[in-house]
Amino acid sequence: MQIFTLVTGVIYIVLEVRQKNFMWVVGILTSLAAMWVFFRQGLYASFCLNLYYLITSFIGLWQWGRMRGKRTETDVPGDDVIYLNPLTWRTAIVSLTVFVAGTVALSFSMKWLHTAGILAENPMSLLDAAVTVLSAIATWWLVRCYQQQWWLWIVADSLSVALCLSQNMWWMAALYLAYVVAAVYGLRYWKKHSRPLTE
Repeated sequence: MQIFTLVTGVIYIVLEVRQKNFMWVVGILTSLAAMWVFFRQGLYASFCLNLYYLITSFIGLWQWGRMRGKRTETDVPGDDVIYLNPLTWRTAIVSLTVFVAGTVALSFSMKWLHTAGILAENPMSLLDAAVTVLSAIATWWLVRCYQQQWWLWIVADSLSVALCLSQNMWWMAALYLAYVVAAVYGLRYWKKHSRPLTE
């Protein structure tokens, strides 16, 4: 299942860089496979993250479908144009607050659930929580078409490589390493081909 997740994940990131709406369909498949992998490994925050990815994939399909109506009349079909919204300071500050509070709360919750005998021990609860919350924020920024989402992905995916390597999840580590490389490329690609969405 890790290999399937790797293959669909690579397809997803290629489509994401090109801002193709079909990426959300591939994301549904990737999320389902990753949920199975992480649950079996006892990384419950990462399991929940992929459940969140599953939900946001449906939201992304709807949101990006709406974007088509905001594109300008001068756009030529087939052009490599990336449509972006501006990231506001308010969004950045709220996101930082959510990251700090969410990481602490999620890590504490997993430890409490283990103590209560509900979940098996999460061997990397703090790192697992941090990756989960940061990735959740990055996904929402992607849905909203903020160019800065790539910076969040570079950090989150680098941490995910470390998390997977610590658990001997070699194929998943390879997937997240590919994500890091793709995020660096995606950032450059979006900068080069960006155009603001019309209101």
